[in-house]
Amino acid sequence: MTYSGVVKVGGPADVHELTDLMISKVAVGPMDNNAYLLRCRATGEQLLIDAAAEPDTLLRLIGDDSIASVVTTHRHGDHWQALADVVAATGARTYAGRDDAEGIPVPTDVPVEDGDTIRVGRVELTVRHLMGHTPGSIALVYDDPHGHPHVFTGDCLFPGGVGNTHDDPKAFTDLLNGVEEKLFGQLPDETWVYPGHGKDTTLGDERPKLPEWRERGW
Repeated sequence: MTYSGVVKVGGPADVHELTDLMISKVAVGPMDNNAYLLRCRATGEQLLIDAAAEPDTLLRLIGDDSIASVVTTHRHGDHWQALADVVAATGARTYAGRDDAEGIPVPTDVPVEDGDTIRVGRVELTVRHLMGHTPGSIALVYDDPHGHPHVFTGDCLFPGGVGNTHDDPKAFTDLLNGVEEKLFGQLPDETWVYPGHGKDTTLGDERPKLPEWRERGW
């Protein structure tokens, strides 16, 4: 089956099969959050991005192999409603951006900063700190040695714009500057974008719209 990235709450996961990594995307909760299960194909180790809601759904997705770690992309409550239950069931290590850790009620075992590496088996994810949506939001970049990069953006980048900065001009400028510098400025157009809600996109699809986003201010 070809991966589309289109999922709905109550529906099945969509699986993106890469050479070294399997990415399963599922939609959960009343705010239609995306959660992503990453599995290293060499070792079987698994990592979950955003235990957003519906712990039973997430634990079924995780399966009997459990997870070694769970990353929370930012402090907003819709992204960690299932975190306590998932950690209790799996014993997973918890990761979050250093500047957001205090706003997440489940203790963060490993606070991370820009440029840090998080491993899942033999696969490495690079942390990109993006201020604006929250003080410590992070994106995770997987630079696939067999193809193009993949980036998990939380609520910092979506099809059609950056994340909500609540009409704060400085926060908007910080977020757009960070996204332009650390994502668009360093990654190619083929980079696949997995956001915290809704459909996927690519940097190439969004790049021509950057001047429009800056002009409109959101």
